[in-house]
Order: sequence, then structure tokens, then C-alpha cells
Amino acid sequence: MTDIEIARNTKLEKIEEVAKKIGIDEEDIELYGKYKAKISNEVYNKNKEKKNGKLILVTAISPTPLGEGKTTISIAIADGLRKIGKNSILALREPSLGPVFGIKGGATGGGRVQVAPMEDINLHFTGDIHAITAANNLLSSMIDNHIYFGNELGFEKVVWKRCMDLNDRQLRKVETGLSGEKKIVPREDGFNITVASEIMAILCLTENLQDLKEKLGNIIVGFNKKNKPIYARDLKANGAMAVLLKDAIKPNLVQTLEHTPAIIHGGPFANIAHGCNSIIATRMALKLSDYVVTEAGFGADLGAEKFLDIKCRKAGLKPDAVVIVATIKAIKYHGGVEKEKIQEENIEGLEKGIANLYRHIENIKDKFGLNVIVALNKYTSDTEKEINWLKEKLNEKDVESSIVEGWEKGADGSVDIANKLVKLVERKEEFKFIYEDSDSIEDKIYKVVTKIYGAKGVIYSDEAKEQIKQIENLEYKNLPVCIAKTQYSFSDDPKNLRCDNEYDIHVRSVELKSGAGFIVVLAGKIMTMPGLPKVPAAESIDIDENGNIVGIF
Repeated sequence: MTDIEIARNTKLEKIEEVAKKIGIDEEDIELYGKYKAKISNEVYNKNKEKKNGKLILVTAISPTPLGEGKTTISIAIADGLRKIGKNSILALREPSLGPVFGIKGGATGGGRVQVAPMEDINLHFTGDIHAITAANNLLSSMIDNHIYFGNELGFEKVVWKRCMDLNDRQLRKVETGLSGEKKIVPREDGFNITVASEIMAILCLTENLQDLKEKLGNIIVGFNKKNKPIYARDLKANGAMAVLLKDAIKPNLVQTLEHTPAIIHGGPFANIAHGCNSIIATRMALKLSDYVVTEAGFGADLGAEKFLDIKCRKAGLKPDAVVIVATIKAIKYHGGVEKEKIQEENIEGLEKGIANLYRHIENIKDKFGLNVIVALNKYTSDTEKEINWLKEKLNEKDVESSIVEGWEKGADGSVDIANKLVKLVERKEEFKFIYEDSDSIEDKIYKVVTKIYGAKGVIYSDEAKEQIKQIENLEYKNLPVCIAKTQYSFSDDPKNLRCDNEYDIHVRSVELKSGAGFIVVLAGKIMTMPGLPKVPAAESIDIDENGNIVGIF
């Protein structure tokens, strides 16, 4: 059966019953049908004196284009912990429509380990991403409306972009205001995908409604003739934007196919944003359970680094253990094995590609000082010889590992890793950031690039150098950096898979996100509005005469 058929044929519990498992009263949830609900933010306040549970972060090896099943493993671990009698909660991001209709597909797991209802979660869910899109574009319309009626604030340059939650490369750069109407000022504009919007980042890094309004007001939307910043609060836009986000700020409650509670909230991309679910959701989950399983986007060089250097720094959090998801196919992929032969047994390809996994392990274990376990997401094409080879290599490095078969067996396939994690989270750690707040912007970038990516150094465009100077002049140099680059390589070149020669990271642009509270560093050719592949997943998605959706994976 396909993932969607497995999900559809599984009987779910009413969401009120799921809420009761983690001590949430019916009065503190807002129902969105039978199987979805919004959780009141008062739940955290009611439980804030409770001791936090253990935080387990799931990250991964540098991925292949279709991903390595990081969300699948996260769900499997949460189910496995419940299976061995532990009170666990899953805390994930919301899927973006871009990948759903593009190449990567949905983000609700697969096989026997999924969050449900999968069609709803992968599509409109509870409307959070639509609300973020609306708030973003309301700000855009208020900027242009202000300019139309005399430009009292003196906009000389607008830096705020519109957004939509679909892959559409045609919208990366557009001309607006071409109607020819009197007083309309044509200008160059562009679109980001919604999950790369600063408002998505703000929602995920905010602490409460008042903090949300303040952060929205701190967004820099443009500059005047004296090159002074103009903020969203100058347009009196942040109040109305917060109104559009009043429900989106509340975490969403769903369940896995084995009825483990799952809090899903926020969805920033990890290659072009900070890639973590919301602080609100994570903090709430830690008060409601003994073990919280959360994930960071893409490979550990992107998602985990940003989770640790940005989210943990801002929220005062620390993972008690980190799971690095690996697959035999991904290791062979990074060893240069051709896609057509990647399912064939190939120890030589593993030997060449395992350096990628080793570097991720070293980063998490030695650079960040955290407890690490490798989860091998087992595929049917993996041979016993390949699996034993990998286990032996990790054992030689004194790295704990576990074969996870959640996709095929559900919670039964993840009992081993659940038991190992219960022991692992009790070990002492010496968590440290890669850089300090007081470091210069260039030093922060250099430390991530050399310590985490293994690059020789950084090459800046002239534009990037000027942008860094401007950010420093505006006195925002103490903010963390959010480096946006390809997810397929430690370098900024998606084709440089092995990274076995010296390389530099090329920074072409640096953008201040004063509302979210970080500095985006665009490296290589990364785009904040992705495009569809030649054959997008949308071509296979349909709805039958009975109203059943088909083709989502």
C-alpha cells in the first residue's frame, strides 16, 4: 500500500482523547474537525512550574534529493518510546506546499510511521502558512499604499518581498505597478516562498502574542534617502499583521498512526531559513512529557547548526541527545555511486561516502559537545553485508548506532533505538555554541564555515561586504547568522558531494532580519524562491470521484 492508503486505513483516535494523554483539558483545545486541534497557549502557563522533559533532536547526513527519512525516524522514535512505556511527544514543523507539489513530497513520515491526517497536514492543515502569507502580503500592500499617498516616510528603497507557498521561479524578480494609473510608482519586486519569509521565522522564534507584535514591528521594510531604516512599526502595520496571526501562533495537535501525540507548528526551510518548529511548541511539549522528539531540517550542517546556534541560543534550550539519520543509499550517493546503481551492493561506494557521515558526527559530538547516536533508516535494498559494514565502522569510532525499521514495522521497528536513547539522554554533555554573540559578523560566518562545513575560508562579493558594514552601522552585529546554502553538500556547490579537496564558501549577499533577530547569509546559488522540477509531483496528484486524494507521498 502507498503511504496515503496506509494512513487512510488506520483508525485514528478523536483528538480530545489524544489531548488527554498529555494532560490537556478539552477547554484548552479548539477543534478543527475530528482529528486536528489548536492548543491554547495558556496550557504552557498552567504547566510552566513542571520540570522539563528530555529533548531529543533528530538531524541527518547530507541528503539525497528525495531525503533520508528524517521525519519518518522522528515519528518512529516517538512511537518507540511510547511502546516501551515512556511518555513521549513529537514536535515537528508543518509541511510546505512547495515540496509537496515539487520534488521532495510531503513531510508527514511514511509507511507505518506517519502523522495523521496526512492529507490535511500536507495541504492546508489549520491555515497557519496561509495566515503567514496574508500577513506578509498585507505588509507589502501597506508599503506600496504609503508610497502611493505621498511617501511621507521617504522610501528610497524597498527591501520587503511578497510571498506565496508554492515553487514558482518566475516570481523571483518581477516589476510591479505597471497599470499606468496616476501616482502609482512602478518598481522592481520579488517573491519568496512563504516558508522563507521573515514572518515565518518570527512566528517560530516568538514567545507570546505581545512578543510577536514587537518582532513584527521590528521588521526593516526599506530605507530612506539618508539610508536610514524604515520599520513595519513606522507604517503601523504590526498590529493588523498580528491579528492575522492570532490563531497561527497557537500550536497544532495531531497524532501518529500509533496515537502518539504530535505537536506540529511552524515550517521554516533549513537551507534558506532556520529550519525548526516553534519555540512555543517545543517549550509546551517539554512541560507535557518526559521525552520530546523534534527535528531540524536537512543535513546537520544546516538544520542542526541553526537549531543549536539560533533556536537554542534564543530559547535557552539544549538537546539531551542528537540522532543523526543515515541511509546506505545516501552514503553511497556521497561516495559518487550513480543513481541508477545506488540500490546495488557496493562496499567501495560506502567507503568513499562515509566521510560525510563522520563529519556530521564529529560536528555534533566534538564541536557542539552533545550526545550522539546514528539511526540507520533501513531500506529493503540494503544488504546484510552493507549494514554490518556500517555498524562496524561506527563501532570503531565509538559511536552508538541502531537499525530502525519503523517504516515497515511501526513502533516495533524502533524499540532498540528508544531503549538506547533512554540511556543516552542521561549522559553528561558539554554543550557549546560555535560562535559568541560578541563575535563580529565575519567571524561568526568564518567559524561556521571552517568548523562545521570544513571549508578553507570565505569569499565575499562586494555587495556582501557593503551589506555587512551597513548591518554593523545599524548596531545589529550581535545577532546570530543563518547561512543559506545548498543542502546536498558541505560546500556551496550541490555537485561537490565528497568535498575531499579544499574549497571556499562564496557569500553573495547578506540580509538583516531584524524582526526575527538573525542575519541571513546567502551562499552559492541558493534561491529563496525554489522552482519546480521538470516532472513535478503535482502531475501525479489527483482526487477521485469519491473525493479521495491520490498521489501525495
